[in-house]
Amino acid sequence: MAVRHIVFAVAPDLVLLDACGPLEAFWRAELTIAASAAAGRPAGSGDSGRSAGSAGTSAQPVAYRTTVASIDGGALQTFPGLPIVTERLDTLDDQPIDTLIIPGVPIDAHCTLQAELVAWIRRNAPRARRVCSVCTGAFYLAAAGLLDGRRATTHWGDASQLARRFPKVQVDADPIFIRDAGRGPSESVVWTSAGVTAGIDLALALIEEDVGHAVAMQAARRLVVFMKRPGGQSQFSAALAAQASADGPFEALHGWMAAHLCDDLSVERLAERTQMSPRTFARRYVDEVGRTPAKTVSALRLEAASRALAESRRPLKRIALDCGFGSEQNLRRAFLRRFGVLPLDYRERFMSAAAPHGGAVSAVAETN
Repeated sequence: MAVRHIVFAVAPDLVLLDACGPLEAFWRAELTIAASAAAGRPAGSGDSGRSAGSAGTSAQPVAYRTTVASIDGGALQTFPGLPIVTERLDTLDDQPIDTLIIPGVPIDAHCTLQAELVAWIRRNAPRARRVCSVCTGAFYLAAAGLLDGRRATTHWGDASQLARRFPKVQVDADPIFIRDAGRGPSESVVWTSAGVTAGIDLALALIEEDVGHAVAMQAARRLVVFMKRPGGQSQFSAALAAQASADGPFEALHGWMAAHLCDDLSVERLAERTQMSPRTFARRYVDEVGRTPAKTVSALRLEAASRALAESRRPLKRIALDCGFGSEQNLRRAFLRRFGVLPLDYRERFMSAAAPHGGAVSAVAETN
């Protein structure tokens, strides 16, 4: 079996870390495979598909060959500024591509995608075994028509714009990554992922699919990251801010809600606060914010509880009361339903080692 050729097709305004994260993950997988071969032990359950031979050491097994390419090739200025050297994409037209990855670019309301790159993706994606995007790279896949009728994700802050610009895409803003196998065996598998570090999650999932869990796990350990992060993007982002404008008509209400999480936040109470009838309030709120008041209350309480778990060692009972859940049991149920993990498991994974007993930490590990 041929070495798997991973092609990063990048735009001129590439977000550098969107490409660097996955590249580093594939390299760490190579180090794991080489170390296992040198020790005379199998690297993982999926290793039988690898071929031998690598640059400089022909006896070492190789899983991947990576290429970073752009339309014009040469040095490419990236966001936020560090240049990289790329190959020309047209030099790859006669080369096999196992996995095509499109990293992200800065996106705003006036963003214009590079037409030549969109056309190249449209021509070449069908010959790849799988096609992937990191963060806003999903906009390029969507522009090339590869996400039509498919479920896809991107960075939570850009998901609504992706849905508006490409209504044929079934956008889900929460998952860290999505694997969509398409409608039949003739279609490529398409993976989309959230922002920046989610590219590492995506790459580890690809590595696990290719060469087994053991290699992917060792690569994750070398990177000092989770093999599979629990929950979705909502645990890392300001979920409310993603769906309600900062200067919207309910800005003051949201601030009051966040400061009174343990109070009665029913529709009737919120309507009274805004001097509207409950029916009028509920209708206008959905129109302006894009979800029901109850979902906003739930998001605010979960966000506050997540922050309390990550930044302090307060007991669950105290956090449940302070954040409006009423009881530990309700807190546990909410975490399982939204994140798929128990509150104490969440604390174990995301709390800074600097957290003092009974107090808040001075800094929290950075996430997406």
